[in-house]
Amino acid sequence: MNRRVLMLGGGAAAAVVGAGLWQWQGRPDPAAAAIWALRFERPDGSPLAMAAFRGRPLLLNFWATWCPPCVKELPLIDQFQRDQRGPAGKGWQVVALAVDQRAPVIGFLQRQPVSFDVGLAGLEGIDLARTLGNTGGGLPFTIALDRHGGIIQRKLGSLEAEDLARWART
Repeated sequence: MNRRVLMLGGGAAAAVVGAGLWQWQGRPDPAAAAIWALRFERPDGSPLAMAAFRGRPLLLNFWATWCPPCVKELPLIDQFQRDQRGPAGKGWQVVALAVDQRAPVIGFLQRQPVSFDVGLAGLEGIDLARTLGNTGGGLPFTIALDRHGGIIQRKLGSLEAEDLARWART
C-alpha cells in the first residue's frame, strides 16, 4: 500500500511539474516581451519599430563601431540574414542595435553596408542588453528569439558560423 501511494504521489507531482513547465515555456520572458514596444531611430533618421519584427524568428545583435569583435562579426551576421530570410518573409530577421552615436554608425555603414536593419540604441542599449541577460554589459551581445518572442539563445562575445547554424535549426 505504501509503495502504491508513493507511486501515485510521485506520478501526480511529475504531472504538476510537467504542466508547469509546459505553461512556462509558452510564456515569453518579460524583458523579451517588452522588446516589441521599443522604437529606435535608424541611421538615416527614419523610425525602426520593433513591433514590425514580431511573429518571425529574430536575431538581435548589440554592437558598436568602436568594438573590434563587433565589427568583425557583422559580415557573418549579414550572410546569416541573406541565407535565412526565407521564402515569403517567413524566415529569420536580423536587427543590429548600435550602442553608438549616429555619425560613426553612418560612416561605418557607408564603408561596410549591411542587408539587415540597424537601430541607434546609444548608451541606453547597454541597459537594454542587461535586461536581456547581458549582466556584464559587454559587447558584442546577441540574442535569438523564436517566432513567439521567447529568448532561445544568448551569447556574449563574437558569434561563430556554428552558433548561427545551430540557432537556425532551433
